[in-house]
Amino acid sequence: MRNVQFVLGHIYHIYNRGIENRDIFISDSDRWRFLQGLFLFNDEKTVANLLFRLEKERKALNFKILRDYLNQQESERKPLARIALDCLKPNHFHLVLEENLNGGISRFMHKLGLGYTKYFNAKYKRSGHLFQGPFQAVRIENDDQFRYLIAYINVINPAQEIEPKIKEEGIKDVNKILKFVENYPWSTHQEYLGTRDSVIIDKGLAGKIFSTPKEYEDFIQEILLGKRNLSPIRDLMIE
Repeated sequence: MRNVQFVLGHIYHIYNRGIENRDIFISDSDRWRFLQGLFLFNDEKTVANLLFRLEKERKALNFKILRDYLNQQESERKPLARIALDCLKPNHFHLVLEENLNGGISRFMHKLGLGYTKYFNAKYKRSGHLFQGPFQAVRIENDDQFRYLIAYINVINPAQEIEPKIKEEGIKDVNKILKFVENYPWSTHQEYLGTRDSVIIDKGLAGKIFSTPKEYEDFIQEILLGKRNLSPIRDLMIE
């Protein structure tokens, strides 16, 4: 059972992984489907069949298509949560969410998990649970924790794709990591660098943390160069 109580206006690190540590994203189309779900399921209204219809009409998916879809909707969206960060790895995902409506995070994550599992099982001809259990959540208590968590989710987590032992052995090649994450499409690093604008992400949550992309970029470099460590978020590392 999850002990965290979601409170309006508070921010949470959300995490889940595949059952038996299995991959939950096999292809880029799976990742796009999950991101599409982040957008469409984050609404107080029911999303019934919208994912299927959007795929049928549009086929290829990208942030522009999602933004165009949003602009075409006549009714106003009512987000269940504000999404500050996401990062997708082969067998798990990270999100940072703010409770926007009472019960919003729980409702959103239920719809997201159920919808993605249904899609994944149909595509790969399997049945049963996809995730290892209920999503994990921990509340972010202060701005310092939030600042370091942004760096961890956007940069350190995806960087383990090329340096798997970062946590144990530290960073070996800073420039290689910076180049890799600048081109890694499955985290929100590009949003915070200011090189991509995603309809999914609400950077307003972090506006007081990093007032400019340069401030964010400098902070990331300080972490990668070992001038700062991740100790402020030790209690937030829920994977």
